[in-house]
Amino acid sequence: MSRRIGTAVSVGLLLATAGGLMAAQEKRASPHEEVTATVSGKKITISYGRPSKKGREIFGTLVPWDQVWRTGADEATTLTTEADLTIGTLQVPKGTYTLFTVPKQKEWTLVVNKVAKQWGAYTYDQKQDLGRTPMAVTTSSKLVEQLTLTMEAQGEKKVVLKAAWDTTAASVPITVR
Repeated sequence: MSRRIGTAVSVGLLLATAGGLMAAQEKRASPHEEVTATVSGKKITISYGRPSKKGREIFGTLVPWDQVWRTGADEATTLTTEADLTIGTLQVPKGTYTLFTVPKQKEWTLVVNKVAKQWGAYTYDQKQDLGRTPMAVTTSSKLVEQLTLTMEAQGEKKVVLKAAWDTTAASVPITVR
């Protein structure tokens, strides 16, 4: 009898925890999303929070110029890859990393950091960077309300990572080695 009660309590706690996690996700101001691409049979996944513009001035104000940005909301953006990659000019071994950017008016820098789990950029440590690579920047008359990261296929071994928000888009090629 006590085994059944113990099992029932365990199941109840598990369901309550799962329900609490789902409720926490629903209460977040910025929803979270995963973007996945399969390149040469290997999976590349980016997980990030998607803040909204909400009428705010984004780049140069909410996201300052020339400072490391988490490239999303809440937890820092993560990249998980099953393959060794070349991101722009940077060699990235398979594994999980944090992605940051340094927005500038004419060019951005993508930062790949070896500390995979971080909250925002508050504990960012440049000494933990795997490396940095330039990103091309374009502007558009079309407004993107919510930060959107995409990986667009460019042949069999390559995708282009694109970060678009407000009227700005920054991109960098990713190639499976």
